Order: sequence, then C-alpha cells, then structure tokens
Amino acid sequence: MQANDVRVLKGAAVPTLIVGLVAVVVAAVATGAQGALGAGIGLVLVAAFFTVGLVVVSWAGRVSPMAMMTAAVVGYVVKILAVMALMFAFDGVTAFDSRLFALSVICCTLAWTAGEMRGFMKLKMLYVEPETKVPGQGRG
Repeated sequence: MQANDVRVLKGAAVPTLIVGLVAVVVAAVATGAQGALGAGIGLVLVAAFFTVGLVVVSWAGRVSPMAMMTAAVVGYVVKILAVMALMFAFDGVTAFDSRLFALSVICCTLAWTAGEMRGFMKLKMLYVEPETKVPGQGRG
C-alpha cells in the first residue's frame, strides 16, 4: 500500500472503530452480552470487509486505472452480497442478537464510508493531469 492509501485506511478505520465500540457499549447496556456480541461481530465484519476491499483497490490502482475501477465495482458488489448473505444466515441465531448485529453493520458501514470520503478529500489528489498535451492541438 502507498502512503496515501494508508492515510485513507486510517481515516476510515478510526471513525468505524469509535462507532463500533459505542454500538457494543450501547448494545451491552440495552440487551446484555448477546447484544454486545452481535454488535462486536458486526464491527469486525465491516472492518475486515472494507479493509480487504481498500487493499484490493489500492493494488489494482497500481496495475491500471481500468483495473482499479473494475476492482472497486466488483469489490462493492461482492461485499454487499456477502453482507446480505451473512445477515440472512444470522437471522435466527440465538448466540447473539441478530438485530443489533445488523444495526452495527449499518452504522459501521456508514462510518467507514464517511471516513473514507473524508480521507480522500483531505488527500487533495489530482484527478486531471496538469499540462498534458492533447493530440492534434499543437502550441502555435
């Protein structure tokens, strides 16, 4: 990973961790250990999925911009389908509170997305190459 990618990862992971820990505490107070376990599993799931996604997109960005876009779109679809599958799989689980798991996943996903957007905005990366020459438009 490049330094910019690490900064974005930190910018997304820190708010997600804070939101997730708040969710665990609130769940523990509201429903006890089962709620806290559900919220904790949601936090770990979001952190793992989105970290892997960011690493894959970062790696693909070094290959080519087209590969980066493809990795981002495919990664997004895979993450959404996997989270949906896990939510359906955990629907009737009695070991932890599946409702608080789902709420934790939603809150942590929103925190990650907001943190990632803020991280990218703070990078101030150029998306247009300055002083590029366009074919057919000579200087004259």
